[in-house]
Amino acid sequence: MENGIVKPTDENFVNLYNGISSILKNARENAYKAVNFAMVTSYWSIGKLIVEDEQNGNARAEYGKAVLEQLSEKLTAEFGKGFDTSNLRYMRLFYNAFPICDTLRHELSWSHYRMLLRVKDEKARNWYMNEAADQSWSTRQLDRQISVLYYERLLSSQDKESVVLEAKKKMTELETKQFIHDPYVLEFLNLKDYPALHESTIEQALIDNLQHFLLELGTGFCFESRQKLMRYEDDDFYVDLVFYHSVLKCHVLIDLKLGKLTHGDVGQMDSYIRMFDAQYKRDDDNPTIGIILCSEKNEAVVKYSVLADAKQIFASKYELALPKPEELEKQIKMDRLLIEEQMKKDGDE
Repeated sequence: MENGIVKPTDENFVNLYNGISSILKNARENAYKAVNFAMVTSYWSIGKLIVEDEQNGNARAEYGKAVLEQLSEKLTAEFGKGFDTSNLRYMRLFYNAFPICDTLRHELSWSHYRMLLRVKDEKARNWYMNEAADQSWSTRQLDRQISVLYYERLLSSQDKESVVLEAKKKMTELETKQFIHDPYVLEFLNLKDYPALHESTIEQALIDNLQHFLLELGTGFCFESRQKLMRYEDDDFYVDLVFYHSVLKCHVLIDLKLGKLTHGDVGQMDSYIRMFDAQYKRDDDNPTIGIILCSEKNEAVVKYSVLADAKQIFASKYELALPKPEELEKQIKMDRLLIEEQMKKDGDE
C-alpha cells in the first residue's frame, strides 16, 4: 500500500479478493444446481402426468396432439416460454426414457437430457448420462461424444485406454456461467433473456447504433426484437435484430459479424430465414429478408439474403425499399470507429 492506495498485487488484498471470489463462484454453482434440479424433476413429473393421461384410454394420436396444443397455450399464458408443444413432447419422451426419477443425475441440465433422448439404446443412454455427470461434460461435449459413438467404440475396442485418453483431450468442464446463459433456465424461471447476455461490449454498441439508424431512416422499419431466440431441436439460435417492414410487408432479420463474412455466415442466414418463416411468418406476409453485416475495421460488407424460391418481382422491390449497401457500409464503419475511439478514451482515463 502506497499513499493509502491498495495495489492489486498486495498479498492481503489478493487473499481477500480470492476469498470473496471463491464464495461467489460457489454460490453461483449452488444456484445453478438448485434451479437445474428443480427444472429437470419438474419436467420429468410433467412428462409422467402426460403419459398417464394418455394411458387412460386416450392414447390416440389425434387426442394427444390436441391435448398438447391446449396445454401449451394455457401453460405459456400463465408461466411464459418453454412450454411449446415440442418441449412438451420432449417431457413425455423424457419420462418414458427415464421412468425412475431417482436414477436421474442432478448435475445435468435439461439440454443434456434432451440430447440423451437421441440415444435409443437404454444401456448406452444411461452410460452417457452417468459419464456426462461424472466428467462434467458440457452439452457441446456430450453432443460430440454421442455423434462419434464414443460408448459403442469403447465397448468394441480392444484398446479401451487409448479411446478414453482421446476423449479426455476433448473434455471441457461445465461452466457455471451456463446458468446465466442457458435459455431453458431463463424460461423455467420466467425471466427475460436480456440481449446483453449474448453480446460483447463492441457488438452491443454497434447493434444499438444500427437499431437507431434503421428506425431513423423512416422507410418502414418497425422494431420487433433483439437477440431473437429461435429453437430447432436441440439447438438455440439468436438473431441480432428483427424488424417488420411496413412497406414490404415482411420481416427483416439482421445479423452482425465482427470478422470477415464467410460462406458459412450466408448459409446460416438462409437457415435463420427458413426457421423464422416456419415459426413466425403469417400467411399474408411476404418472404422474410436477411441482411448480414460485417463490421471488420478495414472493410464492411453487406449481404442481402432471401429464399431462392421467392418471387423475383418481390426481390427487385426490396432492393428499392431497403437501405443501399453503401449506406449501411458507411454507417457501420463510422459507428465502429467512434465506438473504438470512445473505448480507448475510457481506458486511458
